[in-house]
Amino acid sequence: MSSIARAGIDSAARDVKRERKEWLPPALLWLITAMLIVAHQGTVLTLAFPVLSIAVGFWLYFKSPAKYVGYMWWLWFLSPEVRRLADWSKGAFTPTSLIQVAPLAVTMISGLSLIRFYPVLAQKRGLPVLLMLAGLGYAFMIGVVSSGPLAALYDLANWVYPILIGFHIMAHSRQYPDYRETIVNTFIWGMLLMGGYGLVQFFIMPQWDALWMLGSQMNSQGDPVPFGVRVFSTMNSSGPFALAMMGAMVYVMAANHRVRWMAGAFGFLSFCLSLVRSTWGGWVIAMLIQLVKSNNKVRIRIVASAIVLAGLCVPLLAIGPVAQRMQARLDTIVNLHDDQSYAARNEFYASFAKTAFTDVTGEGLGATGTSTKLSNDGGQLGQYGNFDSGVMNIPFVLGWPGTLLYMSGVIWLLVRALRASFRLRDDKFASASLSLSLAIFAMLVFTNSLVGTGGLLLFMGAFSILSAAHWQKLNGRRHSFFHGGH
Repeated sequence: MSSIARAGIDSAARDVKRERKEWLPPALLWLITAMLIVAHQGTVLTLAFPVLSIAVGFWLYFKSPAKYVGYMWWLWFLSPEVRRLADWSKGAFTPTSLIQVAPLAVTMISGLSLIRFYPVLAQKRGLPVLLMLAGLGYAFMIGVVSSGPLAALYDLANWVYPILIGFHIMAHSRQYPDYRETIVNTFIWGMLLMGGYGLVQFFIMPQWDALWMLGSQMNSQGDPVPFGVRVFSTMNSSGPFALAMMGAMVYVMAANHRVRWMAGAFGFLSFCLSLVRSTWGGWVIAMLIQLVKSNNKVRIRIVASAIVLAGLCVPLLAIGPVAQRMQARLDTIVNLHDDQSYAARNEFYASFAKTAFTDVTGEGLGATGTSTKLSNDGGQLGQYGNFDSGVMNIPFVLGWPGTLLYMSGVIWLLVRALRASFRLRDDKFASASLSLSLAIFAMLVFTNSLVGTGGLLLFMGAFSILSAAHWQKLNGRRHSFFHGGH
């Protein structure tokens, strides 16, 4: 055997060994979690899970920055289900759980990249980040005064962590192929697992999910009985779950996985049964953008994929209780005058628009959403706890100065990503990322899609495109290539 062949074999063996080493800590975390659930040690799990998750997050951040992003997504996917299983094993619902700290804390670890790679902020690709952070900094100072430091800090974390993950990806442009592969792998396998469990939830309704629905009084999620729930699978509610499935169904176009068709079928069925109309619309927008931006070969693939998915899923969606739930929801799209949600949103826009757009200084971070629970003694949602419009939420919270800075950064980022995408026509992942980012931005009409799961998808997608463009520039190539995982 030649020395070159031996060197190749040795290199491949080292890669396999490194790969196993990278995945050992997260595998141990999920193994310990499963053992504690089986042993009905819910109290121990509630304490151990966040501690172990954060420790693994730090380890992966330094050892494998790309795998860290995949691990972060798995925590967002599965932590809510771990929390429900912990409550079930304890035999009682707990209003607050430390387990839900884990995904947010692990995601915030990416903030270290701002310190480690601060010179990137001075480059043209880093300036949108500075603008967005400046806008949030202004709103944070206003929020500390108006809503209190705790509520403002919690809300700041929700607004800032999607930006931090995006910056982390862009700062590691040299490893762009690793990030691309990790993200696609995570979403395909995530869609397979969450989509499959979503169907179990709809047809069977596990006891732990029913316990959580009753305890949290999530009336908007339907009834905790078979055929009565709006599918939220392993996540906290149908909204974030639908966004995760939307992202997965866009990224499936950039995958070569053998399981992608099964994952796509499970994911599409559960996505439909989540009954989240805004995300249905966002997915249609993303698909249309991909069709416009792609070459003829990719267009044929998208159309063929849609035909295959329709062939697999439509028969199941057209029979029995599934068809009844779908028909009732689709009717609300056609007959808007009978749609209470649509009427309430229209009334909210009409009555609140003047307040939102004329509040020059803004109410500051902590004024809306879940963070309002932290600004009062009772732990209840505040006056603006349910805020059903991103278009008005942003100026109402950030004020004119904060909105100008923050939205300038967001729009600049999206324009740069759009321009860069024209140089990456052969990169299917970049095309999927662009369509996903623009579609989620369009969903601002319905909700503040720049925070939470939507924000993670938008900023991850947009910054991945800038990372791809910089990687291409560093390698002196005019084309990208994609090695799909299996």
